Amino acid sequence: MPIASAVPRGRGLAFKLSLLILTGTAIIFAAAFGYNYLYSRNQLLLEVQANAGNLTRAAVGRIETVLHGAEKAPAYLARLLGEERHDEATLFKRIEALLETNPEIFGSTVAFEPYAFDPKRRFFAPYLSREGTSLKKTFLGGEAYDYFFWDWYQIPRELQRPIWSDPYFDEGAGNIIMSTYSVPFFTHREGKRVVQGIVTADISLEWLVRLISRITPYESGYAFMITQSGVFVSHPDQELIMRESLFSLAEAADDEELRRIGRAMIAGGEGFVALKEHFAGEKAWLYYAPLPASGWSIGVVFPEKALFAEIEQLNRTVILIGAAGFAILFVVIVLISGTITRPLRSLAGKAAEIARGNLDVEMTEASGSDEVGELSRSFDHMKVALKEYIVHLAETTAAKERYESELKIARTIQMSFLPKRFPPFPDKSEFDLYATLIPAKEVGGDLYDFFLLDETHLFFSIGDVSGKGVPAALFMAASKTLMKGTAAPDLSPAEVLARVNRELCLENDSMMFVTVFAALLNFRTGELRYSNAGHNPPLLLRAGSAPEWLPLPEGFFLGTMEEATYQTRTLVLAPGDRLLLYTDGVTEAMNEAQDFYTEERLERLVGDMGDAAPEAMVGQVLQSVQSFAGHEPQSDDITLLALAFRGGGK
Repeated sequence: MPIASAVPRGRGLAFKLSLLILTGTAIIFAAAFGYNYLYSRNQLLLEVQANAGNLTRAAVGRIETVLHGAEKAPAYLARLLGEERHDEATLFKRIEALLETNPEIFGSTVAFEPYAFDPKRRFFAPYLSREGTSLKKTFLGGEAYDYFFWDWYQIPRELQRPIWSDPYFDEGAGNIIMSTYSVPFFTHREGKRVVQGIVTADISLEWLVRLISRITPYESGYAFMITQSGVFVSHPDQELIMRESLFSLAEAADDEELRRIGRAMIAGGEGFVALKEHFAGEKAWLYYAPLPASGWSIGVVFPEKALFAEIEQLNRTVILIGAAGFAILFVVIVLISGTITRPLRSLAGKAAEIARGNLDVEMTEASGSDEVGELSRSFDHMKVALKEYIVHLAETTAAKERYESELKIARTIQMSFLPKRFPPFPDKSEFDLYATLIPAKEVGGDLYDFFLLDETHLFFSIGDVSGKGVPAALFMAASKTLMKGTAAPDLSPAEVLARVNRELCLENDSMMFVTVFAALLNFRTGELRYSNAGHNPPLLLRAGSAPEWLPLPEGFFLGTMEEATYQTRTLVLAPGDRLLLYTDGVTEAMNEAQDFYTEERLERLVGDMGDAAPEAMVGQVLQSVQSFAGHEPQSDDITLLALAFRGGGK
């Protein structure tokens, strides 16, 4: 925006000069003030973080001491049961001794496998729990309490290792909210270790809730604790305990940051992060730390208002003093600059009219030879030149901007939909892949994609949309989005293509279509399931063998026939096997003699690559195609995706 139009009407150069000087002063002051504020705030946050960490870790230490103490007794009893057989009376004596020597344990049982203790009894689980100053004896198990299906029994039995259960209300034994530490004990049959039963230690959570509730930083601060699944065990709001989780609160508020915090907490992370207002009722900070023994996590909430109260008060005082000084400085500058800039006021008014687009304004004739006279004559010449230039520029600029804008939008849409970070999954050593897309024009219709569906499955695809330009780019974006939204571990590639085809056929008046090769790789086993919709066959490079064309099932391209069906084929990749996927921009690239690159040339090139990695494979193919084409312009998009199966997954 021109300066003349940025100030109120009637203001002169003196005002603008004053404003610029004052603005410069204000910027310097604001920079110093901002630096001081941010430095003070960061130092305070570091101090709060250190104190919060000490406070939280102290609470964690007290809780861990109790939990570790509770773990030793059932582990010891499990070892005894694995070494020798006990009768019913001896079992009760063992459990009673466990409770007497471990006051932090509320109750304990030795729960046997079906008919393991007595061939005539499916359930056998003697249980002792505290009742006042005495111990209450009972037996667990029955139609109303089939303990074989409770988490405290089933999970350690399947994992064959000790675990802490999530908190629960135990109706069959303690009839309180508790958490159970379960330890499996074993017997040996025919040389194999077999689970014989589970020894438990039940911990009442009342003491833990009381301990957490005593952590109250500042007047409105508080602490809470969540389980391994994010469920609240302790919180000032009683309605949340055992009813809500961090993730349910995040879902209700559509708070992605809270979801990230929840994932970090249940993963055993430790950190200091900012919270949005809806979580604590005001802006706040959260320090969280794990309970390693149980996998739970503690969070301590610090209200931001209380944290920065003193800094905010100091800032308000400094701002008031600065504002008063600026007002006085402004008056002094205006008085001085007004006497200097008086000859420029008339010219400033005319310049303001030109700046607003009035090119017919009459310029004041200036007879002087100083800077003001030269400026006046320059404005007059500029006015005439602008009128001529604008007439010629208006039409060409409008047409060019529309065309360039369309191409820019289309290219942005196309390229933003493609994964560009390599290696894409640095923590996955079972496979390696690399892909690239080189459009022939500003935009094109090729696509590729790859993503993990779970911890064992990789979905990848490559495709080529009919046509060029913006429509092809948009159709490519729609096709890629549909495939990513449809793919799932339990869906075969053929089912994915069929669903995407039906969606693309809806209201496809332009009859655009896309050819696609899609595959689902189990990178733990090497099983590759793939399907095809009219695309070029990939090259398969078995370790130590010549390349071969992957046999493809029949399948019509996507987008024109809603009733089209597709098939899935399966093969197993061995470690060292590689796949090369491409579009016809590779094999149909032409040189200056109008000869095609051909599939045979590509097959020979791949066969000479040895054990090249995916990125090197793609690079060699691109270099070969470009060398073949020479100075002939690229006529079609070139897209390549190479995948190497390493194996070695667990």
